[in-house]
Amino acid sequence: MSLKFRRVALVGKYTESPAVTLGDSTRELMIDIGRFLQAQGCEVVLAERTARSIGLTEFATLDVAGIGAECDLAVVVGGDGTMLGIGRHLARYGTPLIGINQGRLGFITDIALDDYRDALPPMLAGAYEEDHRSLMLGKVQRGDACVFEAYALNDVVVSRGAAASMVELRVEVNGHFVANHRADGIIIATPTGSTAYSLSAGGPLLHPLVPAWALVPIAPHTLSNRPIVIADPVEIAIEVVGGRDASASFDMQSLTSLHHGDRILVRRTDFRARFLHPRGWSYFDTLREKLHWNEGGV
Repeated sequence: MSLKFRRVALVGKYTESPAVTLGDSTRELMIDIGRFLQAQGCEVVLAERTARSIGLTEFATLDVAGIGAECDLAVVVGGDGTMLGIGRHLARYGTPLIGINQGRLGFITDIALDDYRDALPPMLAGAYEEDHRSLMLGKVQRGDACVFEAYALNDVVVSRGAAASMVELRVEVNGHFVANHRADGIIIATPTGSTAYSLSAGGPLLHPLVPAWALVPIAPHTLSNRPIVIADPVEIAIEVVGGRDASASFDMQSLTSLHHGDRILVRRTDFRARFLHPRGWSYFDTLREKLHWNEGGV
């Protein structure tokens, strides 16, 4: 078989605590997939944090920057959260990603764990569908200083504290005032994130090819404050006007506390994540399967 991808990074779940490992079953799974990739003719390296979390020393390791600089492909084993975490970092390098689903939903890790032996060989040889996903860069501006910034593939969420009342948030788009929202919070979702928290809050589904974001109030005080779809070559600013214990989260994986007067600035990045799917993959097939839509027909 002629390989399109020679040096392949294997990325799995990991924990931040060096004292915690993920168990023998995860280790054995990563060994199986790594050896399978080697049998296809690939040179396999393991993501450093994954290796540390599962105590695996069989493969060479690289950190995220090393994977981006040196690997042709990353095979990600886990759920959508695992894919989001590595996808944010590798997007700037243009490293393509294949997802093997070890989680529950699998909107972006779409190869079933039982199917990877059949799905991977043709993809490694170049038979795949390529899918590009936009990212957001969010910054928290406090006065003249940027006090926090992070990337997001799914969404940026500004929300109230767990025990507090509503927050009041002033929304601007490209410097133009849109509205003051009194709500539990606001979600800015990419098309990728439109099937995540945004969907639960009543936001629209956005096809990945649509260059847009969904701005979705969470439980707004005024019911006429509805979700709106906005073209993505803009900067959205959300200012904390009132409320206590507000916070901003990025893909629900990075979190920072907010003060009154803080401005959360969100814009599109110049790079996109590259997801590879088996030949014949369709976004609508994914929606129908994951959201249990009625298929209709015969």
